[in-house]
Amino acid sequence: MIAKRIIPCLDVKEGKVVKGTNFVGLRELGDPVEMASNYSKVGADEIVFLDISATNEGRQTMVDIVRETAKNVFVPFTVGGGVRSIEDVNRLLQAGADKVGMNSAAVQNPSLISEASERFGAQCIVVAIDAKRVGDKWHVMTHGGTKDTRIDAIEWAKEVETKGAGEILLTSVDTDGVKNGFDHPLTEAVVAAVRIPVIASGGVGKPEHFPEVFNQTDVSAGLAASIFHENTFTIQEVKEACKQQGVTIREA
Repeated sequence: MIAKRIIPCLDVKEGKVVKGTNFVGLRELGDPVEMASNYSKVGADEIVFLDISATNEGRQTMVDIVRETAKNVFVPFTVGGGVRSIEDVNRLLQAGADKVGMNSAAVQNPSLISEASERFGAQCIVVAIDAKRVGDKWHVMTHGGTKDTRIDAIEWAKEVETKGAGEILLTSVDTDGVKNGFDHPLTEAVVAAVRIPVIASGGVGKPEHFPEVFNQTDVSAGLAASIFHENTFTIQEVKEACKQQGVTIREA
């Protein structure tokens, strides 16, 4: 059995970690380099940074943050937000990111996925999919979950795999920050549609939500923000809950 990964996510805006609910109502939580360093020490399997402001100034700040973080963490980390070109991908990898995530730009220009995958390797390219239920389907949302592209999220997941993405970071806009658990139907549908690893994101409120999604879907990793940032629960508590439910987990 491949061990499941537990991943804290740091949404960064103007150099600070922030968090909201359903992608809105942001509040400031702390310094990203300091928080990432701490997560690295206490058992995080990976770390994700998302520059949610995605302005030119924000992306430049993110490069500085990535460079500083690379000196202080000892687990893989993914950086996304505002990635629009091969140059952006290269800049973040050069700064020390292990993987680069893309979302809106990949939707607008799918060839960016294949170009980046061919140049840097599929293992470096993560496509983030923010999905929202519309009727009996899920639509791909872009621009921080505010713009409905009307693209079917399941079909888009299949396409990004064929374009060369090495991993999908799947966030449910409906459950984001709500803390009632992951969106199992969405997660299961995407996992069933692709062969590349999928990270489930959006909705964690307690440690038990991780083994629930691991046992009910074949998702590769679970990601959370609020419960870790607010010190509600620790990564070790999550891993212990997983082990108690028979989930193969990476030891710290």
